[in-house]
Amino acid sequence: MGIINVLDQATINQIAAGEVVERPASVAKELVENAIDAGATAVTVEIKEGGISLLRVTDNGCGMEKDDIRTAFLRHATSKIKTALDLITVGSLGFRGEALSSISAVAQVELLTKTKDAFVGSRYVIEGGEEKAFEEAGCPSGTTFLVRNLFYNVPARKKFLKTAMTEGGYINELMERMALSRPDISFKYMNNGKTVLHTTGGNELKDIIYHIFGRDIAMSVLPVKYPKDEFGIEISGYIGKPVIARGNRTQENYFINGRYIKCAIINRAIEDAYKSYMMGHKYPFTAIHITVPPEFIDVNVHPAKMELRFSNNEAIYHAIYQVIRDTLSGKNMIVPVSLSEKEDKKEQKREVLQQQKVSVPEPFEVKRREQLFHSAEQPKATTEQKMQILYDVVKENRENVPENKESVFLKEEKAEYHAEPGIQLIPEISQSTNVDLQIQKESETKSEPAKPEQISLPADLLAKDNRKEFTLIGQLFATYWLIEMEEQLFIIDQHAAHEKVLFERTMEKLRKQEEVLSQSIMPPMILSLTMREAECLKKNLSVFERLGFGIEEFGGLEYKITEIPADMVTVDSKELLTEVLNTLLSDREFKNADVLLEKVASLSCKAAVKGNHRMSEAEARQLISDMLTLENPYHCPHGRPTTISMSKYELERKFKRIV
Repeated sequence: MGIINVLDQATINQIAAGEVVERPASVAKELVENAIDAGATAVTVEIKEGGISLLRVTDNGCGMEKDDIRTAFLRHATSKIKTALDLITVGSLGFRGEALSSISAVAQVELLTKTKDAFVGSRYVIEGGEEKAFEEAGCPSGTTFLVRNLFYNVPARKKFLKTAMTEGGYINELMERMALSRPDISFKYMNNGKTVLHTTGGNELKDIIYHIFGRDIAMSVLPVKYPKDEFGIEISGYIGKPVIARGNRTQENYFINGRYIKCAIINRAIEDAYKSYMMGHKYPFTAIHITVPPEFIDVNVHPAKMELRFSNNEAIYHAIYQVIRDTLSGKNMIVPVSLSEKEDKKEQKREVLQQQKVSVPEPFEVKRREQLFHSAEQPKATTEQKMQILYDVVKENRENVPENKESVFLKEEKAEYHAEPGIQLIPEISQSTNVDLQIQKESETKSEPAKPEQISLPADLLAKDNRKEFTLIGQLFATYWLIEMEEQLFIIDQHAAHEKVLFERTMEKLRKQEEVLSQSIMPPMILSLTMREAECLKKNLSVFERLGFGIEEFGGLEYKITEIPADMVTVDSKELLTEVLNTLLSDREFKNADVLLEKVASLSCKAAVKGNHRMSEAEARQLISDMLTLENPYHCPHGRPTTISMSKYELERKFKRIV
């Protein structure tokens, strides 16, 4: 064994920095979270070369006292907690006191800060953990951090960074999540001098979704609301319709008490709730805020605070699962089919709108903006003086403003104005873009006839209350049935539809505690199981019995099947039971009884009629009528769509009857 050395402070800080500072996005995360904790209402993040050469974070928060600046850069120095007991109720995003010391250990850091009551601010420079300058400086209220040359003194760490474009992409993802987590704060993100993201801080989550993810997703989201329950859990936000599913979890956004985290339990609850609405290996869009009592969670389990623990996993799982299922239930989920060969012009308009800058004040412009408006409203000011003041504000916040200030207001035709007698003020800096109104205006301004949006029909044609008599046209490829209803052509997959009917019938009987008819089989089938499968079968034997299976022990790890559901006489029950057990073994966590029943029932639909099977017209009409009476006739239990639609408008465009 070699000599045991006591590490010097610089080495200790660099080792600690390895846990907190992984890349420029880690630095941005810590500094933006500190800005939020400081009560900022506007935060600007600017980077150059992916944040490696420069990362600037500016906020209009409370600022730092001069006497606290040096202390703030010490390890485990924080204003968020005092004792370990405070960890139980901590509500701030940061609390470890490791961020500033870790960042300053591996970068050149400059701090400018001033409290609102201070006459002058302070400038503090620290490089590689060593203080370089500490002096008074003129600066506005709030805090600005400039982090230069990340890992300049740790070349072994720097070589593992990605390209500037990739590192900038990580920061872009971070800022999008920050904007989603706090729609009440105005975030501005600039990359190499170009504004990439700018939110208004109007506290409208759907506006943020529109500007980040685009019009298609904003039109396909559903609001969720889960009032506070007995455990103090409250949920709000938006979830996407199954039509906007993705192949990975990148768009599963959820926030616990305003903190973006990753949690297997929440992922499981979201995906289980979408199970019968979405195909396998597809993941939904979510932007939901979950409020939980602080004593309910432990956030001190990960250096970067990206993970946490719950004291009651089942309560969290049930709340999220329930609110999503309730939101999806009864909504129109028909998949639209478009025959248009040209890109939708409305999509092009959305891209143009996204590129336009939003006139939101910088963190330090708010006070001066208020002074300008106040001056413009003074009765003694001449019209020329008022227009000059207002023109200066417009020019400062808009690009390509004409030199003739009288023409400024003529070009702002679509903006909203404060109307007062004798004075024309600048366009109102709206706190909300009102996405729904914007989408409606886009449709109204389109010159050609409005194209029906199948996924947002004003009345759900397949709902029980709105359903009209359908016309059965015929069968296509011995698999699909064509029906006409309300100038819509519906194409129904007979296998998916029959699966859904069988599933809903089974679940309805289970919910009403009705007896499921069983069919005795002779001789009984013998099922040989592994030890884990046998344990799982014993644990869930009551579920199988409720579904109509008769199962008895036959000695050792063998069981005999004496009865099967009457609807499943054509199915290989031994293979089905083995598949059900394997599914339960791989997916058995966080399942309450209802979820377990749905899982088993969904796998029990193998008795459904298959594709390439000729059905009589009477059978088809009965199947379609049964399907249309269901609460959710749009997806089979495995998430595949049962129905797609095509409008009369689309067909007429294809045949050039409408140009």
